[in-house]
Amino acid sequence: MKICVFGAGYVGLVAAACFAESGNTVVAVDVDQAKIEGLKQGIIPIYEPGLKELVLRNQAEGRLSFTTDVPLAVKSSLINFIAVGTPPGEDGSADLQYVLAVAREIGRNMESFKIVVDKSTVPVGTADKVRAALQEELDKRGTSLEFDVVSNPEFLKEGAAIEDFMKPDRVVIGTDNVRTAELMKELYEPFMRKHNRLIVMDIRSAEMTKYAANAMLATRISFMNQVALLCERMGADVAAVREGIGSDSRIGYDFLFPGPGYGGSCFPKDVKALIRTAEENDYDFLLLKAVEEVNERQKQVLSHKVQQTLGDTSKDRPLAGCTVACWGLSFKPRTDDMREAPAITIIENLLAQGATVRAHDPEALAEAKKQFGDRITYSTNQYDILADADVLVIITDWNEYRNPDFDRIKAELKEPFIIDGRNLYKLSRMRDYGFRYLPLGRNGIAAEGK
Repeated sequence: MKICVFGAGYVGLVAAACFAESGNTVVAVDVDQAKIEGLKQGIIPIYEPGLKELVLRNQAEGRLSFTTDVPLAVKSSLINFIAVGTPPGEDGSADLQYVLAVAREIGRNMESFKIVVDKSTVPVGTADKVRAALQEELDKRGTSLEFDVVSNPEFLKEGAAIEDFMKPDRVVIGTDNVRTAELMKELYEPFMRKHNRLIVMDIRSAEMTKYAANAMLATRISFMNQVALLCERMGADVAAVREGIGSDSRIGYDFLFPGPGYGGSCFPKDVKALIRTAEENDYDFLLLKAVEEVNERQKQVLSHKVQQTLGDTSKDRPLAGCTVACWGLSFKPRTDDMREAPAITIIENLLAQGATVRAHDPEALAEAKKQFGDRITYSTNQYDILADADVLVIITDWNEYRNPDFDRIKAELKEPFIIDGRNLYKLSRMRDYGFRYLPLGRNGIAAEGK
């Protein structure tokens, strides 16, 4: 099939590359001329494992191209995916200006039947607005052309997006048109060879499915973070609790790890948007409001642990004179994405309390420099930031941090002290090494070997 993908960002670029990989002719469109020129030269604007290889291969084989020429892209494609950003407004609602701008561009340039697919995460009712914008442009032209609007939300995990797209848990198609449903089934058939995971439903239900899925996962994370904090107070071990409740087939183990709070481009934005959608429909979504509040509080936990253990309350800035080494800046491993990352809140809190902060991350240092500038020190070596630091704080659970050189950590730090926001290490191991160790939701080790 001939496909056009509007938006060469995270979702759009992954979708374009994966559709091309299955044999389609795909053109990705973006208004950012520099980004498009970079992509033509093989420069990938985001870090995602496997994406660069996929893009380069399909470019070389002529199935994937990049352009800013909207009329050409629209006229040459049957299916037009809208995969542009929907940033949150001040009230939490999704900003649809870019989605509707693309819809209008399609309406201005289409010359035959088109399927217009909302791939961006959009509120319930967006398909109606896209349809109206398209029709308005056709009316201005005095042209009567057939088109159909489809909701096809993405369910991609950053760091595993290629795998998620090529071997999806499910593909949701929202359409009321039988012919369009069959065309979309044909498009996704290569990804269904082992098992048909494609679900066709009405458009509004498809739009709601994306928000409901992310809100549910965010709820599990916030719930487990609350359980962890309660475990700390009561002397229980959250790792054991997770094993106990996860073994229940109705619950399962996924998204039950405590941590410093969720972040990224999806969960925070989608929770806010669903709360706002509920308000617009005269419904008070109390549970999601609590989920959001819990998450904001959780982002304060690690910096609070640093202040409790190292802070001098006699000072205006209790951590003045303290050096904190931080491992992990991205909101999750295998990505350079720092949008809404807990590390931002944690480091800002440490700086406000007077601490000197050094940081390492395998991929997110460039993004961190945009956020913090020269207010913190960066290193591409995870051990270089430890020299004479008062504590090591683990924020993101990159694989590189799971089995480090503990002898070297102990030798570099001023005192062997780790605050672990991801519960990466066994208590027995940390005790044997003589670390002071404070994980989340577990009985920490207060002092060397004690």
